[in-house]
Parts: sequence; C-alpha cells; structure tokens
Amino acid sequence: MQQRFDDIPETALEWHRAGKGAALATVVETWGSAPRRVGSQLAISGEGEIEGSVSGGCVEGAVVAEAMDAIEEGKPVMLEYGVSDGDAFAVGLACGGTIRVLVEPIGSVMPVEVLEDLVLARESRIPVAYVTGMEAERRLVKEGYPERFRMDRSGFEEDGETFVAIHNPPLRMIIVGAVHIAQALVPMARIAGYDPLLIDPRESFGSEERFPGETLLHDWPDEGVQAFGLDQRTALVLLTHDPKLDDPALEQALASDVFYIGALGSTRTHAKRVARLEEKGFTAAQIGRIHGPVGLDIGAAGPSEIAVSILAEATQVLRKGA
Repeated sequence: MQQRFDDIPETALEWHRAGKGAALATVVETWGSAPRRVGSQLAISGEGEIEGSVSGGCVEGAVVAEAMDAIEEGKPVMLEYGVSDGDAFAVGLACGGTIRVLVEPIGSVMPVEVLEDLVLARESRIPVAYVTGMEAERRLVKEGYPERFRMDRSGFEEDGETFVAIHNPPLRMIIVGAVHIAQALVPMARIAGYDPLLIDPRESFGSEERFPGETLLHDWPDEGVQAFGLDQRTALVLLTHDPKLDDPALEQALASDVFYIGALGSTRTHAKRVARLEEKGFTAAQIGRIHGPVGLDIGAAGPSEIAVSILAEATQVLRKGA
C-alpha cells in the first residue's frame, strides 16, 4: 500500500530519543496565499536536521535557527513571517502571504508522553486532536471538534489562544471488484488523497497487468475488508454487480463506521439488494447508508465518468455528511 502518512511527529520523537533534542514547528495561522495550510508541520533536531515544511522553502531557514534556540532555552516561541511575492512565485504561488508558526521543543514544552501517545494513535489509525497554544495545557483528545475532524481543519478556537491540530488517519478507498470502472477510479482516488485497495477473488480481473503497482487482494471480499480494516476514514465501493461478492463485504461495512458505502447497480438491482439485507435483519437506518446506484447523478457515460461521479459523491459525504 502506498504510504501517504507524513512521519514528522515520528521523526521528532526519534530525534528526541536519540538525545539530539527536537522541536515541532506548526503553521497555526495564515493570511493571503500562504504556501502551506494551517496544521502543516516541520520537525527540527538540535543538530539542525529537518523533516517536513511550513512554507515550501520560503522561511524554513529562519524557523530552524529560531527552533534550535528554543530547544536550548526550553521555551515555546511564536514566529510570524511575511512571504514576499518573489518568494511565493518561486514555490509556484501567484502572490505572497503571511504565516504564524508555533515552535514547541519536545520534553520541555510538548510533553514526551503526549508525543508518544500521538505517534501511537497515528500508527493505530485513531483520529486525535492535539490541543496546544503559547499558554495552554498540551493534551491529546479524541472527542469534541467534530467539524474540525470532518474537514481536516486545524486552527485556533474562538479565544484566539487555544490551537487545535487535527491528526486524522490517511483516507482509504477499498474497492471490491477489479472491473473497468476500477481501472479509472484507482488513479483518480490516489490523486484525491486516498490509498486505494482492490479486492477481487477473480485473479484474471485483479491482475498486476490490469492494475500495475496497486495493492491487490484475491481473498473473498468479507475476508479482504476484515484484513484491511474498516474505520471512519475508509470508503467502500462495491463494483462487481454480483451479490455473492458484494454482499459479504457490504454486511461487514454496515456493521462498521466507514464514512461512505457505494454500490454499483441500477435502481432495480439496488431494490433487490435492499430486500436481501432486510431478510438478514439489517435496519432501515443501516441500509440507508448505502449509496446505490453509486455516484452523484451527473449523467455519467462510460467507466471514467462513473469513476468521477463516485469520487465526487465520496467527497461530498466526507465533507458535508451523508
């Protein structure tokens, strides 16, 4: 599976454990066309090593120098930089902007236990928020901030002092059925930030030749989704048309908290699907989570346009709710 997870907190923890000293620099506010979004991070070691970015290269040098001083002094520091039009153009932006960056040395400011818990949560695909600020008690929370979690939106709370950094697991799209639509959907999903995973017990469909370099599983779909895991950052798309293949995975998904379930088929096919699930005891609310026929109604013609409609619908559900 392609790994889309940055490893910035992990790197900072590694440097701290190695005795080098480390700090995390986080973009906490932006104005104008700032190069990186709020929540972007840069890890800095006491030896000047870096991982990540807060400005696409415009101000990293200055942040590193300030961070190394902060590591020595054991105090947080809030930095503000204006990114000139010239610097912004050099990193591909039309105009400049302003950023504020919070630098937190590990140990003296950000508790090591909090960073360790953050790293563990990220490894376990558990969404967490790191609550911080110049004067705030630094802590991890799993509850609250539903809008921030849903929108992947870090930022200051209304008090202007408390900063909430959202750490969501990477998005995944599990696709059951290595059919023609999947050949278009997989690269589109990757561009949109998903790790696409394909399940199809029919090896002639789910072949390396048809899906070069992709993660393919030839297990029965219910076993496949169990192997990959189903969580709130996962979308499940069923494309086989075959109840023997789709239904086992569908039943697993309805008992999970995946954020999106889409199933290919006509209105008539979906009605039969609903009837089968009702017979198995699934409730109307559970069955209502299924988007079938799959995809937004954009008048799609052909596999590629159907793939566009599926990705658009998954995005709509992710960002706006079902």
